[in-house]
Amino acid sequence: MTEIRSRDLISALDEASLSKFHLRAVLVSGMGFFTDAYDLFVIGIASALIATQWNLSKGQLSLLNSTMLGAAFLGAFVFGRFADMAGRKRVYWIVAAIMVVGAIGSALSPSFWVLVAFRFLLGFGVGGDYPVSAVLMSEYANRKDRGKLVGMVFSTQALGLIVGPLIALALLGAGASDNVAWRVMLALGAVPAAAVIYLRSRMPESPRYQIQVQGQAQQAATQLSTFTNGQVNGSKDGNGIGDLRHKMGLRAFLTNRVYLLMLAGTAGTWFLLDYAYYGNTISTPQILGLISPTASTMTKIAIQLAIFVVAAVPGYILAIAKLDKIGHRKLQLTGFAMMALCFLIIAIVPGMTTTVAPFLVVYGVSYFFTEFGPNMTTFVMPSELYPVTMRATGHGISAGVGKFGAFVGVFLFPILSNSFGLRGTLLLTAGVSVLGLALTLVLPEPAGISLEEMPPVRQAAALPLRVANQAKAS
Repeated sequence: MTEIRSRDLISALDEASLSKFHLRAVLVSGMGFFTDAYDLFVIGIASALIATQWNLSKGQLSLLNSTMLGAAFLGAFVFGRFADMAGRKRVYWIVAAIMVVGAIGSALSPSFWVLVAFRFLLGFGVGGDYPVSAVLMSEYANRKDRGKLVGMVFSTQALGLIVGPLIALALLGAGASDNVAWRVMLALGAVPAAAVIYLRSRMPESPRYQIQVQGQAQQAATQLSTFTNGQVNGSKDGNGIGDLRHKMGLRAFLTNRVYLLMLAGTAGTWFLLDYAYYGNTISTPQILGLISPTASTMTKIAIQLAIFVVAAVPGYILAIAKLDKIGHRKLQLTGFAMMALCFLIIAIVPGMTTTVAPFLVVYGVSYFFTEFGPNMTTFVMPSELYPVTMRATGHGISAGVGKFGAFVGVFLFPILSNSFGLRGTLLLTAGVSVLGLALTLVLPEPAGISLEEMPPVRQAAALPLRVANQAKAS
């Protein structure tokens, strides 16, 4: 067999046509991310039933809704770093196994604190799945369609947002008791996670990781050729990329000013987005309760489902179709701007928080531009802007900080709405969106650029050389 050169295989990956093997990778990563989304968002519905059954206080309800997000903060950090040290594939199935145990344990919980403990375990696994799902797909993707492919993985979140309310409506509509309904809803999160364990065990390691970290170009080429049915091979002439072996420790990464700036952008915007997004999404039943106090639980769930289907789903679809054409950075800027405008309208226009129809229209528009904007791009960009030895670490830090923002948003929403009212709370959310727009400006545009040629990677690689040259000249 002809010896495989690293740069040839990287070039083959970058220039590969969109094919079935890309969609297989999307399916495997997407099933896991569907589970993440389902488990994260279904608690907003389940907790409303649990609160009534167990007579939970507002503080307990906030803790239950936010525990999984706090755990995801830790899981993203831990497993993101582990994926860079031990490989993406190993972490890939471990986090799925944790999600199975966490979902089943949550459903069987006999008390509030046991439920909180299993939700924490579940969140730890979900947090770990964020960086691995994004990075593995990014490293399999071609240059031209990378945003679309990683976005397709993320878009399975839409299914999680829809399936949860549908299951709740089906169970309650069939006459299931509140106790049975919430337990079944939480237990079903184990089903796709269990399927993912098998599928992920059959996925080969990331070829870019094998080449650039492990130095196993020949093995990467063989496994990739098998996985793609011969559609991708490394026998072509290279594209000029030189030595692709990279070594960088955590300390060097966290003290490099280029990467610190990137982390401020990717982690900071994700924090601000998730504060607004999760605080509103998981608390949607409570928001609708403030607007229409007499609405039944099933009516609130149905309205929540309608918002997702009518507003959020088109946003996901359009983002997938246009992400690489518009640009990842530009789309994020547009989305944050429209979110800020919508929340501002709700907060300052008289009657918006007391009349259901106009509220839902503007609230729905905000959902559309959240999906057709930063909810998609904050997941995609951290999987692109960092070097291979720190890619999962950078994404894990960004996702972890983002989930901390979600934790803060979900935990504070009931408290803020009691203190400042719905209008005051959403005015604060508008300000948070403006901050997200401003922080996006520090990020470069990654669309259409090879992962190995990203501006931050090239700038950081040249930084020590410039410093050395300056020292020599002096």
